[in-house]
Amino acid sequence: MRDDLVERGQAFYDDQLKGKLEPEHAGRYVAIEPDSGRYFLADTGTDALTAALAEMPDGLFYLARVGYQTADAIGGYASRIG
Repeated sequence: MRDDLVERGQAFYDDQLKGKLEPEHAGRYVAIEPDSGRYFLADTGTDALTAALAEMPDGLFYLARVGYQTADAIGGYASRIG
């Protein structure tokens, strides 16, 4: 499931968001829910994921840093348990 989320999230970023976000938002973070196409942009990874989970509490998100190969580690996802 993780590998699939990473692949889908990265593909969505590359295909839909890269050209749209990189010119003005380099260095910011984006949390992507690839199935819905919703994304949440913030100055930190924590803020992007917090905003994403507030809107979609059961969602799984791919975290990327705009303009960089990786956010903090290769791939990433978050979910809330409990």
